[in-house]
Amino acid sequence: MESTSPELERAPIEVDETLVDDVAALLRDGQQGMVLNLVAELHPADLAQLLRHLPPDAADQLFGWLPEDQAGAALPEMESAQRSDLLDEMETGAIVSLLDEIDTDDAADVLADLHPDVAERVLPRLEDADEIGSLLHFDEDTAGGLMETDYVSVVNTVTVAEATEELRRCAEEVDPVYMVYVRDAEERLVGVVDLKALVLARSGAPITSIMDADPLTVEPDLDQEEVARIMERYDLVSLPVVSGGGRMLGRITIDDIVDVIREEAEEDLQRASGIAGDEEISASVFAISRGRLPWLIIGMIGAFFSGMVISAFEDGLQKAVVLATFIPIVTAMGGNAAIQSAAIAVQGLISGELWLGEVARRVGKELLVALMNGIVLAVIMGGVVLAFGLGDPVRLALTVGLTLLCVIILATTNGALVPFLLKRAGVDPASAMGPFVTTLNDIIGLTVYFLFASQFYL
Repeated sequence: MESTSPELERAPIEVDETLVDDVAALLRDGQQGMVLNLVAELHPADLAQLLRHLPPDAADQLFGWLPEDQAGAALPEMESAQRSDLLDEMETGAIVSLLDEIDTDDAADVLADLHPDVAERVLPRLEDADEIGSLLHFDEDTAGGLMETDYVSVVNTVTVAEATEELRRCAEEVDPVYMVYVRDAEERLVGVVDLKALVLARSGAPITSIMDADPLTVEPDLDQEEVARIMERYDLVSLPVVSGGGRMLGRITIDDIVDVIREEAEEDLQRASGIAGDEEISASVFAISRGRLPWLIIGMIGAFFSGMVISAFEDGLQKAVVLATFIPIVTAMGGNAAIQSAAIAVQGLISGELWLGEVARRVGKELLVALMNGIVLAVIMGGVVLAFGLGDPVRLALTVGLTLLCVIILATTNGALVPFLLKRAGVDPASAMGPFVTTLNDIIGLTVYFLFASQFYL
């Protein structure tokens, strides 16, 4: 019978409330050896999660106990706020030792989160100070901010055997390796070779005979969302970043893009919920309040105008109190219709399946959908009014039915159109699903409702 290695038999440690409580108790008792033994096998992402759920003092204590390689590996997995809290109070030498353990792109991200004074002291002492410093010049949300400067490259005059030897030489420093990049004498990228082609090729063959001479590349100022779209569309695991003249600057790997896709999805969800889009679990109370308050103020202003619309028709409401019964229905149906159409438009714009030039076709399609849904909902609500004999049933049914039809059409059109307008203005279209659009639809819906009520019922 074949034996199984202990590593395969060991069950992974799950980071849950029990583990957090156990580690916190051991930290209080000063059981350093037991704590380090308990967390020794944790993946860096799991270790970061454990640190996030521990009380701040306990997290500081645990992080200070960790070996440099383990603490360094966990840094890129942490949220920005917690990372800053842990490092800003550390000595410069300790921070330098941690950052020297991680990739250049991750080190640049960590430095960007630190207090400027701390970052200025740390950067000159890093082993890869020049490379990390160059990365800090790029915006964090661009290809230049994502790329790492460690990669395997060879000149275009070498053989397959020489390229393989260079790969072996760099294996310890560059991880992971997906491609060997081929450059000319001026450091311009002229091709790429994947590992399978390199392994299967004849050792004496020139590297140019097996390289892809027309690789996909991006420039450093390209937005990270577009980078993710390119890598997803073409199933790439690595993407070279080049300057305007074609000189190789770095590479973006699939693990970074997975993080980008997750971050973009989280930002879109937050914006759709009326949050700034960069809120983290570990963020301070002030930072969270600053991200939410502006949208709440917008919602409050919109609600005020909705109230003004109702106030303008106060006399009508006093004459026919039954009209107030349908206010929640009008606002809810308008909001739901807008969110439905906005969600599809936002999804299409973000994924690249919808283009700005297709706004007329998209809005036209939504209009037809709104017309069909509006007629059905108007008939149903009119039937309900007649069945229950509310107020003057016939006139009330006509008022409510026509209101729902118009509100569904207007809200659906609004929901489909606003994301395109925001995209053209350079604003994230996910904001169209936040309080701005829903409040706007409340105002429009109530105005339409009371105009019809004045015409047909009062």
